[in-house]
Amino acid sequence: MGIDRRKTPKEIGIHELYDADREGADRNLWGRRADPVTRRGFLKGSGLAAMSAALGAGIPFAHWMPGGLIPAALAQTDQPFAIPGKDGLVVLNDRPLNAETPAHLLDDRVTPNHRLFVRNNGIPPAASQIDVDQWTLEIGGESVDQSLTFTIEELKARFREVSYQLVIECGGNGRSEFVPPASGNQWSTGAVGCPEWTGVRLRDVLEHAGIKDDAVYVAYYGADRHASGDASKVPISRGVPLHKAMEDESIIAWAMNGEDLPLLNGHPLRLVCGGWPASVSGKWLRKIVVRDRVHDGPKMTGTSYRVPCRPVAPGSVVPDEEMCIIEAMPVKSLITFPKSGIEHPQGEALSVRGHAWAGDDRVRRVEVSIDFGASWRKARLERPANRLAWQHWQADIEFPETGYYEIWARATDAGGRAQPMVMPAWNPKGYLNNACHRIAVLTV
Repeated sequence: MGIDRRKTPKEIGIHELYDADREGADRNLWGRRADPVTRRGFLKGSGLAAMSAALGAGIPFAHWMPGGLIPAALAQTDQPFAIPGKDGLVVLNDRPLNAETPAHLLDDRVTPNHRLFVRNNGIPPAASQIDVDQWTLEIGGESVDQSLTFTIEELKARFREVSYQLVIECGGNGRSEFVPPASGNQWSTGAVGCPEWTGVRLRDVLEHAGIKDDAVYVAYYGADRHASGDASKVPISRGVPLHKAMEDESIIAWAMNGEDLPLLNGHPLRLVCGGWPASVSGKWLRKIVVRDRVHDGPKMTGTSYRVPCRPVAPGSVVPDEEMCIIEAMPVKSLITFPKSGIEHPQGEALSVRGHAWAGDDRVRRVEVSIDFGASWRKARLERPANRLAWQHWQADIEFPETGYYEIWARATDAGGRAQPMVMPAWNPKGYLNNACHRIAVLTV
């Protein structure tokens, strides 16, 4: 029997984490490994960025910090390890810093800033390195008529401002459920959200620069640094086909829910291409390129954000040339109320609610089941606030007798594609898990 290497994120206090294993806590939280002689922590790169983010400032003498030591700013609390500006997120033991939102904390109709997940491929720029007034965005590439540079104020002055509620979801959301385990951050269900984004249409900016007839792809470069600390390396540079970039809802955003973007979600400028994996919505946006070919930046080739072009057996090794780029995300739903594991009086109806979304498509219906999918009943489904926003649903459920129940939710999109009851097709990187979400209820 093989070892199950899937990691289950657990929200615990930082003291508990260090009491259990100081070296392991150092390694998992910060990527810190102590010198066996000096006991200094060798804190650098993404680990230093993670600790600096947690403390809200840089650490000038980080190289002298002893290993196995909880920073004093965090040692005075028994609260679970937290990220500044975020509330209730579960930190995954991977670097760079990544954190997801438990399903019951995604109950808001519009995802609040403090509840949107964090996904980093590199080291975000420090707040002290960002001067909003001096921040510039370059438009270039082989397939633009002229290269242009804009400040954020120039973007605001020259182009029409728009606001949309748009779903943004990590392509690996749900990865922890794949068997055999797939490599990468072991997300459960919380790497998704639907805030309201404000900015300008990407299309308007590109048309201002002029798009050549041979244009195929639009890609980005951000100000984040490679996790190795090597300034010559780009951590991620992904893109979308031209038709996606030209949609009304593909925007260059500077605000989320009427406020400046949070630093860990891309402040001061980012792309948002709703309905596609969040990796195409580049953060800390510095440059947009219009390409005459499919973009070939880091995390665009090999197995990154790709799935087998044809179904494969679990555990298969798939050649790079047989992997296809992920485009629109699949239909999906989430139960956000109540929290899994509640007790409920038998004989009283339980109000259940959540959200559903479907990549580039619209959700046609949501159904719920209390008998492990043997039967289903329709939930009440609302229209989206705008295209590519998630849709809210609700159902009142009665239980025939006392006991343990699971409530399952299943969404179906306008094309008739429904969530599977079990894991979808396995893939080496654990992308696109859209199996039915379920919660536990004990009736008493």
